[in-house]
Amino acid sequence: MGTWNTRGLRGSTLEEMINRSNEKYRENGLALIQKVPTPITPMEIDKEGSRITLAYFDQKSTVDYIGVVQGVPVCFDAKECADTTFALRNIHPHQIEFMRDFEKQDGVAFLLIHFTGLDEFYYLKFEKMWEFWQRAENGGRKSFRHDELDPEYVITPHRSILVPYLDMLNRDLQERND
Repeated sequence: MGTWNTRGLRGSTLEEMINRSNEKYRENGLALIQKVPTPITPMEIDKEGSRITLAYFDQKSTVDYIGVVQGVPVCFDAKECADTTFALRNIHPHQIEFMRDFEKQDGVAFLLIHFTGLDEFYYLKFEKMWEFWQRAENGGRKSFRHDELDPEYVITPHRSILVPYLDMLNRDLQERND
């Protein structure tokens, strides 16, 4: 019997936690954030024409989430990292380009990283992500270490929100205005 490959399920727990957090934010009137559906190309449909039985993921998607927080447009991607080193290959060039363009339109882009080995959620500002990306593009490290991150952007657990990233978004916005 073959081995079951769970690789395609990576991040599903993180995604569920973020989705529930977004529901709470919406219920409380704080934000409206939607999961961006992963684009697929259907290849086979069942005889009734009601179910896709075979499909391929389209190559390019933008980010995992997009929406608005108190009038501020936001977009972000969610990633999991088992180690304390995050490989930049986990972020695709078209995602970086989309986030950069989003920021140019006065939106806020960021990455939510769950360092599973540390059981820690981290808000990575686009500005810092861009620094790491440029370093790699210029021949430097193709990853960044947890100890290179600003500890002020570690997401503090909250009793009613599973991934309370709005606190860090608020910090990010305050720093942009200083």
